[in-house]
Amino acid sequence: MKARRVAPYALIVIVAILFDQGVKALVEAWLPLHQQVEILPFLALLHSRNTGVAFSFFSGVGGFWLSLLVFGIIIFIAVLAFRTDSAQLLARLGFALILGGAIGNLIDRAARGYVVDYVYFHTPVWSFAIFNLADAFITIGAVLVILEEVLAYRRERRDS
Repeated sequence: MKARRVAPYALIVIVAILFDQGVKALVEAWLPLHQQVEILPFLALLHSRNTGVAFSFFSGVGGFWLSLLVFGIIIFIAVLAFRTDSAQLLARLGFALILGGAIGNLIDRAARGYVVDYVYFHTPVWSFAIFNLADAFITIGAVLVILEEVLAYRRERRDS
């Protein structure tokens, strides 16, 4: 893949990391740990520290080993991104968002020993896991990659 083709996606990765880290720095500086600030009846900011991965899985695993696992996943996603056809724009955008989010969370893990989480969806009888912008980037990126695959499958069926 040529540098000219990679540059826009590298920029997306960098912007995602910077935006994620900037918001996390604001949360760490201005929102006390475990402090909840209601935004809407179902949405709050809640400063939390996640020592695991998504939904606090592997929170008992040591920081070094978890960081190594995440780093390996980042390498795997990067390889998939580089192997993606240049016509698959949604998938490339998705991989860039996934990488930006994963690297943002890896930076937290390496620098702090935990990931800063702060978005909290809830109702009086139900609550969703607390997450952050990097997690949202990863989720949106995964949806874009899957959408690209579904659209390619439909095009293939239509053309055959």
